[in-house]
Amino acid sequence: MRDADQRRLIDALALALAAHGDQTRKGTEIPYASHLLSVAGLVLEAGGDADQAVAALLHDALEDGEGVDEARLRAAFGAEVAAIVVACSDLLPGDTRERKSPWGDRKRRYLAQLAAAGPRVRLVAACDKLHNLRTLIADLRSEGPASLERFTASPEQTRWYHESAHALLRDALPAAIRSEFDSLIEALRGFVARAEEP
Repeated sequence: MRDADQRRLIDALALALAAHGDQTRKGTEIPYASHLLSVAGLVLEAGGDADQAVAALLHDALEDGEGVDEARLRAAFGAEVAAIVVACSDLLPGDTRERKSPWGDRKRRYLAQLAAAGPRVRLVAACDKLHNLRTLIADLRSEGPASLERFTASPEQTRWYHESAHALLRDALPAAIRSEFDSLIEALRGFVARAEEP
């Protein structure tokens, strides 16, 4: 990797750490930075370039971070990185980190964005969803269906959202990673089915 790309990744990580502060993964004590680093790593493993890895580190900065807006991203990292981050955000007009539109409205719009997105955006989004599924399935395997209760959405809504994202994004991934994505979706279906049993 070129020196200039290494510096951009370092700068992106510094901004991501500042934006997300002491946030943790939902319902855990795991630093949120672990997710950002994992998504960036998956992007690189899947053949993404430095711009996509930078965007992966910052993909939640607009949605859940502090002190970051599109103009700042564009000035620091360029128009393409800013565009990828915007496309990977599910905020509706007028939403803020503290006050967001209803979950279903945001997710339906986000899925529509993904359907219209180009392959560079879809790779970053696919790696994000793959890592989210990895951690969700790991929690379900260790804690059982109760771990679904930490989310705003119902288990059925959680299944619908991940299945919908999977259908839109699976082809953005290379075959080896795509097969993991497929198996994680199947595992989620099974856990949700069990969670809904009387």
